[in-house]
Amino acid sequence: MKGKLKCFGLMLAIGLLSSMSAMAQNKQFTLEDLNFGGVNYRKFYPENRYTTWWGDRLIRLNLDYCAEVDKTSGKEKRIVSLDEINKVAGLSGSELVRSLYYAAFPYADKPVISVENSGERFLYNFKTKKVEWRSGVLSTDPGHNVYGDEKQSSEWNSASRATAFVAGNQLYVADAKGNIAKLTTDGSRDIVYGQSVHRDEFGINGGLFWSPKGSRLAFYRMDQSMVTDYPLVNIPEIDWTPKEGQSRIATPEPIKYPMAGETSHKVTVGVYDLRTKKTVYLQAGDPTDRYFTNIAWSPDETTIYMFELNRDQNDCRLVSYDAATGEKKGELYRETDEKYVEPLHPIVFLPWDSSKFIMQSQKDGYNHLYLFNKDGKEIKQITNGKWVVMDFLGFDAKSHDIIYYSNEANPIQQNIWTVNVDNGKRKLVDESGKGWHNGTISASGRYILDNYQEPTVPRKISIINSETAKCFNYFTAPDPWKGYNLPEYSTGTIKAADGVTDLYYRLVKPVNFDPKKKYPTVVYVYGGPHAHNVDARWHWASRSWETYMAQKGYVLFILDNRGSENRGKAFEQVTFRHLGQEEMKDQMKGVDFLRTLSYVDTTRIGVHGWSFGGFMTISLMTNHPDVFKVGVAGGPVIDWKWYEVMYGERYMDTPQTNPEGYRQTSLLYKAKDLKGKLQIIIGLNDPVVVPQHEFSFLKACIAAGTQPDFFVYPGEPHNMRGHQSVHLHERITQYFEDYLK
Repeated sequence: MKGKLKCFGLMLAIGLLSSMSAMAQNKQFTLEDLNFGGVNYRKFYPENRYTTWWGDRLIRLNLDYCAEVDKTSGKEKRIVSLDEINKVAGLSGSELVRSLYYAAFPYADKPVISVENSGERFLYNFKTKKVEWRSGVLSTDPGHNVYGDEKQSSEWNSASRATAFVAGNQLYVADAKGNIAKLTTDGSRDIVYGQSVHRDEFGINGGLFWSPKGSRLAFYRMDQSMVTDYPLVNIPEIDWTPKEGQSRIATPEPIKYPMAGETSHKVTVGVYDLRTKKTVYLQAGDPTDRYFTNIAWSPDETTIYMFELNRDQNDCRLVSYDAATGEKKGELYRETDEKYVEPLHPIVFLPWDSSKFIMQSQKDGYNHLYLFNKDGKEIKQITNGKWVVMDFLGFDAKSHDIIYYSNEANPIQQNIWTVNVDNGKRKLVDESGKGWHNGTISASGRYILDNYQEPTVPRKISIINSETAKCFNYFTAPDPWKGYNLPEYSTGTIKAADGVTDLYYRLVKPVNFDPKKKYPTVVYVYGGPHAHNVDARWHWASRSWETYMAQKGYVLFILDNRGSENRGKAFEQVTFRHLGQEEMKDQMKGVDFLRTLSYVDTTRIGVHGWSFGGFMTISLMTNHPDVFKVGVAGGPVIDWKWYEVMYGERYMDTPQTNPEGYRQTSLLYKAKDLKGKLQIIIGLNDPVVVPQHEFSFLKACIAAGTQPDFFVYPGEPHNMRGHQSVHLHERITQYFEDYLK
């Protein structure tokens, strides 16, 4: 009897374990788990290590301490703590340094860490346990703390320890001793100093450019007084017990928005000399309808280089200027194209030969590296082939190697390579030769930290010795989705509408997939320039929302059409003057592929995208109304004549010179062709795709008698921030649940 009970107990235990195992494998995600605004999102994102370089030493950054990492064993040794810095610096309360995640080690030969609080910067010597330098709480006008909430941009130079910053629309420079020079007095909403210009196009992401030793500062000045205001509105926060005198009325919040074909702003470049305390402006001529970008300094700080582009964006010149006088020294290079030239990278001088520099260009059809001398003579093309140099990482000065990313190994990979400037020999140096790699380079270029993913690898971090090509695996992230019932993620290629070009797709099958069933299918699309959706990252770069939809029984299909990035100039420029048209043809080839899959219910195909993808969503819904039953378009461009000058005119020319193209691509004329269920979603305060787009489309639909749905997020910009993103994706999901399933 006891034996039977023991046997029964064993079987019961096995049964319970089996049941628990099945339950674990059937665990499902919520949007709070998967969406980046969700409360549990961090638990389900591959664990990372945050690092920086101290010369050739690798430093791990944490919230409350920094540790040196042994590059051959991965062992960590703590070198400084947050509490120690705050205590020695005498900080408390609101003055505390809150985190070491953004700390830097600016001097390769000194044990010094650079940290900031809300008011100043500190250089702390963690060997002597002393604060070596502090910027001081900087203020200009009485009561105006320029390092407080009103600071609009800032740039510190480690060599001179000078800080350039913009506050209250004015540009200031503080030297190492804390002496402040106020460089401008006319800064305003119309006159913008030291900030990004040209709507962040042409690789621009800032407006302050220190010379190598920090003795001179180049800066942008943008006059946008002639640019038309666009009337955004600020809606007051909900307050059930408003204070006396508090306004309950919405207030104007206009932005300067130069639309295609309209008057644009004028940009000039100033240079401030810390030694002479004088400012000069580069004598580049009339800035009307011209773009100035990719500012670079000569190693000796005497010369400034920048690319100058005409408004048509088909004539690009590299020009040099005397930094002391602002006088033009010469035109070093010129590139023209019948469609457009798009400079995205500043020139970079060789650290072992200051008479030569590296320039990037896709003049041969693919972005590659070229070697020039400082007089503008092209010495040679360093890389070549039908693949793309994706970015420059740095130099190994000892071996004369350039370290860079490329997709030479595979069009949907990003790998780390070196090329020797002297002999042109290339070498793949990352650990796996697969996947998608992101690297940071030590001061000498000898070491590379390689943080990468592969389709089945959430994250690995390796330390590479670029000279020996030896790799040490520093960190392997556990699978944060282990134990969950996942869909199948796969990739492949189909032919584009031209019948020749390979296009890459991602396919996500439903959880618990049954090949005998028919499933509703959602095509997720972006399709526009400077973006792609499919690459060799974890799960083939699948968006988490796709997994959420796969749990609910949907097939997800994502295709990178012609016009997207990393495939060369011809691939990108095929959309010139008629955005959306070739892209739609390619997306329909994707639909043709879906029709070959027995498990796809071709009567239940939906489409979803945001921004350019929103434009593509409505384009597909109205041009192929019998194919797409349901669509959700977020922040969609409706008519390119209402989009910004720089981007819009690059790809479409102006409405005046290309009226046929603008009419062909405008969705206003397609409002009458809408048949399926379409939901449009926007942020009310979108400064990128301004609400005029969607409101005009709604007006056209009213006139045509068609019935789209519309939802707006008050106070939100082009993308929903924080937890509102969870709400957004709940709404998107529910729309497909209501009308496609």
